[in-house]
Amino acid sequence: MPEMTLIEAVRETLRAEMRRDPDIFMMGEDIGPRGGVFLASEGFVEEFGEDRVMNTPLAESSIIGIALGAAVNGMRPVPEIQFADFVWPAINQLVGEAARVRYGTNGGKTAPMTVRVPYGGGVRGGLYHSQSIEVLFAHTPGLQVIAPATPYDARGLLRSAIRSNDPTVFLEHKRTYRLVRGEAPDEDYLEPIGKADIKRAGSNVTLITYGLMLHHSLQAAEMVSQSDGIETEVVDLRTLRPIDSETILDSVSRTGRAMIVQEDTGAVSVSSEVSAIIAAEGFFDLDAPVMRVTPPEIPPMPFSPLQEAEFMPSPEKIAAGIRQLAEI
Repeated sequence: MPEMTLIEAVRETLRAEMRRDPDIFMMGEDIGPRGGVFLASEGFVEEFGEDRVMNTPLAESSIIGIALGAAVNGMRPVPEIQFADFVWPAINQLVGEAARVRYGTNGGKTAPMTVRVPYGGGVRGGLYHSQSIEVLFAHTPGLQVIAPATPYDARGLLRSAIRSNDPTVFLEHKRTYRLVRGEAPDEDYLEPIGKADIKRAGSNVTLITYGLMLHHSLQAAEMVSQSDGIETEVVDLRTLRPIDSETILDSVSRTGRAMIVQEDTGAVSVSSEVSAIIAAEGFFDLDAPVMRVTPPEIPPMPFSPLQEAEFMPSPEKIAAGIRQLAEI
């Protein structure tokens, strides 16, 4: 089974899907001859031509608006927002229009579009290239929101998103693009949207996370296992809308303790929703309060490497939280 990075998994999946279905096309800023700022479409213009790999102006509202029009008329566009921080001009097209197509037409139309959005910190991007904006989309009925953290999941979930008939926000954490190499088969496999995955089995604490924080959480779980004998079950959400309540609650019922780790700030967030699910449906399985490890409540991701590291949850901070929760 071949090994690749997450960005390679994204690139090869896009290439395979475009070869499979001529109705799929890509559009975005600098995705043409340059291949995008992260090289997700490197070499695509040469293979598929400029009609299917289209450079656009710096106008996110137009990127998503054109993609939406194509989607409701039978195409399967895969638009790219260069950085999550730039998505704001396209919010009306995505949240106000695309998410409502199926409902607004009583099922007469769908919007099969997959919006690729690189997001997150850990890359010294500062105020305008490091935001975690996933909660905005996860809050929106009508959107599917996917946040893979491994090459295997990125490949299977991107295929599922492209083939889905509903609009999907496909979040790609920039720091994970080349962070790890992992197995990602060439075969045409699909990973189910809305299904979490247990990345590490454990019996003492359930840790729920996604994106870059999956890798930090796995490191933390190994740290406390070696130093304290605490066995942490790590649940990778993978999909932020819909959230897989069943897997979360099953794990919590076995461990009695729940921790949620995210890079986004904690107030009114994905971790808030997961906490609410556990409180409403798994309260009597808990031996301790639900704990969250999140950044401080300040607007920007710092640019300074030292401040950025202090802002983001680290394996050490997560490990400290696991120890604290296990002692309750």
